[in-house]
Amino acid sequence: MGLPTDHGGRGKKPGSQLWKKALLHSCLCFVMGFFTGFAPSSVSDWTSAAVSTAGGAVASSHLVRPLVGAMTNRSLLAQDPTTAAAAAPRPLLVVVTTTESTPKGERAAALTRMAHTLRLVPPPLLWVVVEAAADVPDTARMLRATGLMYRHLAYKDNFTAADVAAGKERHHQRNVALGHVEHRLAGVVHFAGLGDVFDLHFFDQLREISSAAAHAGTPWLLYRYRPKHGYLRATFVSAFGAWPVATMSRDERKVVVRGPVCSSSAVTGWFLQDFSNGTAAEASTARPREVDVNGFAFNSSVLWDPERWGRYPTSEPDKSQDSMKFVQQVALEDFSKVKGIPSDCSEVMVWHVDTTVPFTSSSSQQSLGNKRR
Repeated sequence: MGLPTDHGGRGKKPGSQLWKKALLHSCLCFVMGFFTGFAPSSVSDWTSAAVSTAGGAVASSHLVRPLVGAMTNRSLLAQDPTTAAAAAPRPLLVVVTTTESTPKGERAAALTRMAHTLRLVPPPLLWVVVEAAADVPDTARMLRATGLMYRHLAYKDNFTAADVAAGKERHHQRNVALGHVEHRLAGVVHFAGLGDVFDLHFFDQLREISSAAAHAGTPWLLYRYRPKHGYLRATFVSAFGAWPVATMSRDERKVVVRGPVCSSSAVTGWFLQDFSNGTAAEASTARPREVDVNGFAFNSSVLWDPERWGRYPTSEPDKSQDSMKFVQQVALEDFSKVKGIPSDCSEVMVWHVDTTVPFTSSSSQQSLGNKRR
């Protein structure tokens, strides 16, 4: 009685068709992505297309020029000698200042002025200050405030006013400093007096002493000290440096310039000129009795020479046992070991003011009175 029904059309659901379409789309995307991974990069196609067309020249500069510029800069950095020299470590400068028996107020002012000068010198620099043990506390407070790397050395020896005037205390202080340098510090040693005035370029010249030694005759081998291995040969050489010094007396209107005579940077002799009376410079190829301490510097390797103790006869013990005399003697043995500073020795870069107090009977009595106190 009833009408026939279509069971087949009534059994299909719309959700099953949507599921089949989504599965088909996912498969197509997976296949397209799989084959796209094997295709060449599109960036290179854009770059090549931009370079090949005239209209794309401006656009190509943004893609190509930064890469080329970066490659060029790296090559220049690798070949630039200035950059390589700047990257090389600077030699250590060891500046030794002796205080002698300078009055306390004057010594503090001179040390402060020297500290401000040395702060302008590029590192590494070590300031070695030597003074009597009784004066240590005040100077130690001042040195801590300088911001410099320093060593403060003291001694307990007593010196009379006559010894001070004769330079014995100053000589002893220099030996105290060299005794400290001998086993611990590798660098270029220079003695800077309390009254010395410097051209700042002078310190750059000091650092060239070691590098110039290889061109100045037979150099000294440099020896390094190691606690477990003793003295070891290093790979670079040492040398001496000398320069003209203008010396001004404390209580006299007198200026004397003395120093080396140079041909280029090679020392050929020594000269002395007194500007107070207008006399001409007296040049001589003869070696002076001793080199002016304020007018020369040396590499500390000279103190480490293993042949030092057998270098001079036993009848002259001071030349080996006295470090200051030993260095001065070695510097004068052969001019080829000495480098002129500056290259032609024609410029005064160091001015030395002699601060030694003249010896008188009253100063001797005052010194004895201070010791009794």
